[in-house]
Amino acid sequence: MTVRMKVRLSLLGILVLTVLAGLVDYPKGPNLNFGTLQKEIKVHLGLDLQGGTSLLYNADVSQIGEADRQTAVDGVRDVIEQRINAFGVSEPVIQTIRSGSDWRIEVELPGVTDVNEAVRRIGETPVLEFKTEGEPPSFTEEQKAEIRKKNEENKTKAQGVLDQLKGGADFDTLAKENSEDPGSKESGGDLGEITKGQTVPEFEDIVFNTAEIGVLYPELVETEFGYHIIRVDERTEDKAKVHHILLRKMPEEPPITSPIYIDTGLTGEQLDRADVVFDQNTGLPTVSLTFNSEGKDLFAQITRDNVGKTVAIYLDKKIISAPVVQQEITSGEAIISGDFTLDEAKELAQRLNAGALPVPVELISQQNIGPTLGQQSIERSLFAAVLGLIMLSVFMVVYYRFPGVMAVIALLIYSLLVLAIFKLWPVTLTLAGIAGFILSIGMAVDANVLIFERLKEELRAGKPVRQSIDEGFKRAWLSIRDSNSSSLITCLILYWFGSSLVRGFAITLAIGILVSMFSAITITRNFLNAVRLKNLWWYGVKSRQDE
Repeated sequence: MTVRMKVRLSLLGILVLTVLAGLVDYPKGPNLNFGTLQKEIKVHLGLDLQGGTSLLYNADVSQIGEADRQTAVDGVRDVIEQRINAFGVSEPVIQTIRSGSDWRIEVELPGVTDVNEAVRRIGETPVLEFKTEGEPPSFTEEQKAEIRKKNEENKTKAQGVLDQLKGGADFDTLAKENSEDPGSKESGGDLGEITKGQTVPEFEDIVFNTAEIGVLYPELVETEFGYHIIRVDERTEDKAKVHHILLRKMPEEPPITSPIYIDTGLTGEQLDRADVVFDQNTGLPTVSLTFNSEGKDLFAQITRDNVGKTVAIYLDKKIISAPVVQQEITSGEAIISGDFTLDEAKELAQRLNAGALPVPVELISQQNIGPTLGQQSIERSLFAAVLGLIMLSVFMVVYYRFPGVMAVIALLIYSLLVLAIFKLWPVTLTLAGIAGFILSIGMAVDANVLIFERLKEELRAGKPVRQSIDEGFKRAWLSIRDSNSSSLITCLILYWFGSSLVRGFAITLAIGILVSMFSAITITRNFLNAVRLKNLWWYGVKSRQDE
């Protein structure tokens, strides 16, 4: 194959590559759609350009050994990522950062402006517990003796108050000093009007039947609530106005108003997954739970030991369901039913699937960036890029003439290729990333400058144009290789140790450097070989020796 044929094939390849890059770069260009491979091709903007929320968490690893801390923090990152994916955030960035002895997790949520909702979704830890009915609590004999002693003291005290009232003491004053019923204490014993049928039988029998109107009832009235002193001021068939003083009486056994539930050891930690299913009878959404092997055995034991009893399902310390166990369940599956909407059931399943955070985290900083600020950054960055490209183009054309024109065309192709890579990879563009891209344009021009200066030296030495082009590229390659290699090493260090913004700068700069080498060595070289001009003025050389 002749040299001319190689150049033509190379130019054809460059043309095809440029057209493909242009199609990718076009704002409404086609997406990838090959069988199962379906990918939307678009520019992915970072937090500072799109707007959104940035959160920084500190992980408390003080209770974890040094060797296991990295694994624990990575687990926190994975759980947070699951929760964010359930949140529906596009292009989130979650990374762990070690600063001395501190471990931190940086979370960037582009497009999310509700900071409080983001913090709630990320930081919440759903606590799922299964509890069984336990024996009701009981007081010890010592506690019972103490209660009886206190009740006797209150009874004696109430009798003393009654005796004072019989001696002519003021009801209002003694009620405010002694009554343990908040209503009568504040009102000086005046309960106002009460309705028949709303109080305990002992109290009502006296108020509506035996008590004399306007006269202190001569005996203490004992009910389950305590010791009452009563004076009925008015009475009709179904209503009465009453003055009242109460000293309370404590029960000798704790009151049982609902079943007492005790821990079983079965929690969300043994949960394999949760799904939203619909009840076949009611059509209402429920949450299906599937336990791992440990949870399966524990749940089978719980249901076997509690047939005919209720098993309470607690979520965040609140009962959400207490089904009656009909038979032993060995499948390791359970259903959480309740008055759920579909969205509530989905959210519950998502929270349970996300699981608990391996270590506690504390939100130490948060930042909200509005989309207006991001749009301004994009517009200013584009203006800077276009202005820089124009100024470089003018300089290259004026100083290097025909090679400068070829370099400008190669630079435009370079820009199309880099942007296409950003969209296809995809690279999340941040303001720092755009800075890296603009810097790489300057480095692409730098490679051309080295090549063209070498070319001019060869032409001044009297060598033919074609040989000068080959020698110029060959002699400039070592300098280009060394400078770009050191820059790539710097990019690697920045990416390895830097934060997300620094990483964005490093990635775009590295991509730009690699493409700039291809642009300078391949595209510009083939353009110069395709069109060789005899007049050396076009190459920026004023004179040369005769060939």
